[in-house]
Formats: sequence, structure tokens, C-alpha cells
Amino acid sequence: MELLRLSKAANRLGVHPVTLRLWADSGRIPVTWVGRERRFSSVDVEAMKVTAGGGDRVRLEGLYVRVSGATGQESSLEAQESELRAAATGEVVKVFKDRGSGLREDRPGLNKLLAAVADGSVTVVRVTHEDRLARFGVGWLRRLCAVHGATVEVLHPKKTGGRQELLEDFISLVTTFAGRLYGMRSADARRRLLAESGQCPQPQDAG
Repeated sequence: MELLRLSKAANRLGVHPVTLRLWADSGRIPVTWVGRERRFSSVDVEAMKVTAGGGDRVRLEGLYVRVSGATGQESSLEAQESELRAAATGEVVKVFKDRGSGLREDRPGLNKLLAAVADGSVTVVRVTHEDRLARFGVGWLRRLCAVHGATVEVLHPKKTGGRQELLEDFISLVTTFAGRLYGMRSADARRRLLAESGQCPQPQDAG
């Protein structure tokens, strides 16, 4: 019997180290502490491979498609979906769609996809291009999926979106920050007007 470090044991199981750590915390697999490091028995790891299904785990695919515009571009959504379906090697559970910038964090389609990953109904997230999933922070999304035992697959990993959409995302980013700054200034202006009209007390000096 060999005691394996977390990363080596996770590699044998074909899962992310974070996933294996969660399994250990929940008691799904025994863990031995050597100082402050977790170690896993090679016997337990091999048994876990059988229990978890090893590399034969059922592929429950969630297809994610996105366009930047709020209207139109139906053909682009359909083209992305068709391409992903044609390359599917497992069961396509659902297609998640969004219209909006890849900079937005509150996309309803993406939120539903992450919820499906969390409840185990999707084990593989597939997109045509990485920037369909997000413009920035894709690594964090990969890590989040890995925590729940899911993976992210990109059909065309080396391709990026068009120059026009990059420009639209840049404008969206500037508009967002400008709007927040304007809102802060507007709130300050309202407070000053109320204070001057006597409808609310002026702030007192601490001294």
C-alpha cells in the first residue's frame, strides 16, 4: 500500500484536487494525515475509481451559447448549438443561452448552467469558444465546475471573438463604471440639496 499526496491521488482518479478534498471532507474517501498534509491510501483510491466509475463516468453535457447583442443574431446562437451538438460524445442535457456581454456576471443562462453543475445534472460544460463563456475569469469558472466534479470543454480553444464584439465589451465596461460613478455623484448631490432645503440635517463636524 502507498500513501499518495492529494495531487497524485486526484490525478489517478481523474478529478480536480479540490473535488478530492471535498470527497475527503464529506467522508466519501478515507484520508490519513501526515503532519498537516492529507494522504490517501492507494488501495482506497483504486476502490474509489470503481465506485466513481473512473474514466467511464456518464457525460451529461450542458451546451452554453451566447451572443453579445440583446436582439437578433439568432443564426449565431443556432450555429453555435448545431456545432456543439454535432461534436457531442455524451447525452446533451440542455442548451443554455444568453444575450449580452461576456463581461456580465448576472447572465441568466450562465446562472442556470452553474446551478445544473452544482446539482450534478451537468458533468461537462461545452462551448464553441472560451470567450463565449466569459471574457475574463474563465479559470475561476473552470475551478468552480471542478469543485462539483464537472469539466469545461472548448471546441475551438485557440480562436477568439471578433473585433466588433471586443469593442462592444469595452464600451459596456466603460458604461458600467461611468454609470456607477454618476450614481455616486447623484446621490451626493441629492443629499446636499436636501440638507440645503432643511429636509435633512447637515453632517456635524467631529471636532
